[in-house]
Amino acid sequence: MCERESPNVRAVWNGVTTAESDATVVVERQHYFPRASVRDEYLRSSWLISLCWWKGIARHYTFEVEGVRNTNGAWSYPGPWPCRNIRGHVAFWKGVEVART
Repeated sequence: MCERESPNVRAVWNGVTTAESDATVVVERQHYFPRASVRDEYLRSSWLISLCWWKGIARHYTFEVEGVRNTNGAWSYPGPWPCRNIRGHVAFWKGVEVART
């Protein structure tokens, strides 16, 4: 359910790497990147929050790369349960390419 990955994984939006790590956690086939591996210059907090019935409350982020904005294209769980190992991690969607390098 909540598995650690070891291969290097990269998230790319608009041709730019927004996150890269060899320590992602995979939940439901989604890579969660350690927050320290996400490039801060692209990420901004969003007003949106959402609820997952089994992971808890998610906080969303908007990011912009070279003038192209991805509104609410990333999220994290500040207090996840039962997958506590995704705390402090960020996941991407909405057109962000996430692949092993």
